[in-house]
Amino acid sequence: MILFFVFLRPVVKRIIKIKSFDMKRLLFSLMLLIPVLSAYSQIEQHVSWKFSTKRISDTKVEVICEATLDNGWHIYSHDLPENTAFPTMIHFEESDKYKPVGEIVEEPKPEVHYDESFKAELKWIANKAKFKQVLEIKGETTIKGTIEYMICNDQNCMPPTEESFALPVGGAGITAKTVTATETKAEKTEAATDHENETDNKSYWGIFWLAFIGGFAALLTPCVFPMIPMTVSFFTKQSSSRAAGIRNAMLYGLSIIFIYVVLGTSVAAIFGADALNALSTNPWFNFFFFLLLVVFAISFFGAFELVLPSSWVNFADRKADKGGLIGIFFMAFTLALVSFSCTGPIVGSLMVQAATGGFMGPIIGMLGFSLALALPFTLFAAFPGYLNSLPKSGGWLNSVKVALGFLELAFAFKFLSMADMVLDLHLLEREVYFAIWIAIFGALAFYLFGKIRLPHDSPMEYIPVSRFLLGLVVLSFTIYMIPGLWGAPVKLISGFPPPRDYAESPLGVGREIPASAFNSSGSGTHANGMPEGMHPGPQNIPAFHDYDKALAYAKKVNKPLLLDFTGKACANCRKVEDNVWSDRSIQDLLTNKFILVSLYVDLRTPLPEDEQYYSEVLGKKVKYVGQKWQEFQQKRYNQGAQPYYVITDTNGNTINKPIAYEPNIDKYKHWLLEGLKEFNKE
Repeated sequence: MILFFVFLRPVVKRIIKIKSFDMKRLLFSLMLLIPVLSAYSQIEQHVSWKFSTKRISDTKVEVICEATLDNGWHIYSHDLPENTAFPTMIHFEESDKYKPVGEIVEEPKPEVHYDESFKAELKWIANKAKFKQVLEIKGETTIKGTIEYMICNDQNCMPPTEESFALPVGGAGITAKTVTATETKAEKTEAATDHENETDNKSYWGIFWLAFIGGFAALLTPCVFPMIPMTVSFFTKQSSSRAAGIRNAMLYGLSIIFIYVVLGTSVAAIFGADALNALSTNPWFNFFFFLLLVVFAISFFGAFELVLPSSWVNFADRKADKGGLIGIFFMAFTLALVSFSCTGPIVGSLMVQAATGGFMGPIIGMLGFSLALALPFTLFAAFPGYLNSLPKSGGWLNSVKVALGFLELAFAFKFLSMADMVLDLHLLEREVYFAIWIAIFGALAFYLFGKIRLPHDSPMEYIPVSRFLLGLVVLSFTIYMIPGLWGAPVKLISGFPPPRDYAESPLGVGREIPASAFNSSGSGTHANGMPEGMHPGPQNIPAFHDYDKALAYAKKVNKPLLLDFTGKACANCRKVEDNVWSDRSIQDLLTNKFILVSLYVDLRTPLPEDEQYYSEVLGKKVKYVGQKWQEFQQKRYNQGAQPYYVITDTNGNTINKPIAYEPNIDKYKHWLLEGLKEFNKE
């Protein structure tokens, strides 16, 4: 938090006093955040696993766990002194088909080293290690288990972790196939994997098109639009022929794309996929993004400009004068530097949004943005005659910039909302969020109608027809959001505002939860009409927030349990709740045929001291409710993404294939009915 205010203070001072903002100070402030960001950087495992079995006799099988480690890394023996490092251990699921006999055998023989930090002699193996365990076996079966381990090098250690395996073993003389660690994720079905890949593809396309639109928006700013005819004129004059001009223009466009994609790749490489995914749920990062977007919005409004150091621009400009391929590249680089005051906030906002797409998100985002930015320069250089069709530069460019500032400000509150929900502060509930958005877009409508003027706006004698029509669209959108204050779904912006159960009036004004939701089976209810632990959930569907209570109630009323692994900061979760669960047939199924339990993996509510524990799955102490459900999801279902839906029977057994994000109502309904049918067979 201190870093955020250290960063914000000089920004606020400059907003008040001057009209420009020195990027050196901004970059220095961001550098202060690198140690914080690095704490969330991707944890590389530095080890890969391969599991296999070897038939020893008709009644004995040897399980072989083989580790391949990166250079400089070692794995510890199973035989270590107490209270030192984490030993390597093999655990097998209980079964009447097999049982371990004897001790674990390690190959090669572990080295013995004195460890100064533990003040003890420790055994470890470097490069390649095998851990073997003999089992007595009865007939055909599948041997299931996990191997727990910790790896270190001379400087640091990775957290203790585990890999699971499932090794099918046939009759006497038949050896199971060798499998890698990634093939042994027993709970992760092929269908679920395909669905996740499909979801990832949809997410990447969404990031690409959002960035592509952002690139076109950047074109219509005062820093970029006037450079189109200047750049095209340079190429047409400097090229010896039309073909050479087209070639140079294409190289110029490719250079623009290369520069921005390298930027996206650098962000992804520095922070890693895990850290980028963590940005979407960590409250302090979301709060920082809120501050950052507010600063960007104020910049677009004209309070100050984000200006890169002039030495950077002068250096690139000198290189551009050299001509040739190097000159063309530095011309593109000069464009990126000169236009930063307009493109910087857009690029920053897009990078924040793209960060939720993991490692590939920033790369795909910058590809879409740069492609939209480069296309007009390339096309107009190839066909210069079309330049006459472009509108002339003028005050309308600043109007575009200000309109983008309003959008930046609106999106900023999305990140503040996620931080508020994760911390469960209830400061920015659904009604307050809608009030803020209504005010922002209402002000944008008045601005487009010419009723509001900002510092760099030109005087207008009349409002252009295009601007008037756009103002009507924004005003209509503002009016459309007003019913959201009273609990209307407002589906056009699903995923942006807080869910309907995170509100001052969770049921909506004048609405009550249907009694059939909790007494249709004839079971007793409490004085408030709902079973203990049940609350109005998304779309007013009764939901538990505790797995054990939900399972106990499911047994009592003999209904299947629907596990909803979700997050306060999960946009796709909100989309399913707003667009799929709002369907009446889905609502009826979830209300009357299932017991819903919503498990929020990012909830920061502290656990009681006596319920806190160290998790080997997460590699840290579980101190919050969200961490408890995060571990539960990863340990039982080997999944870490949200949303994730699982249907179980009254004993907690999965009865059909779990699914992830599914925006199609018919497919989601079919999945629910399939699970209900399987439950009724039992």
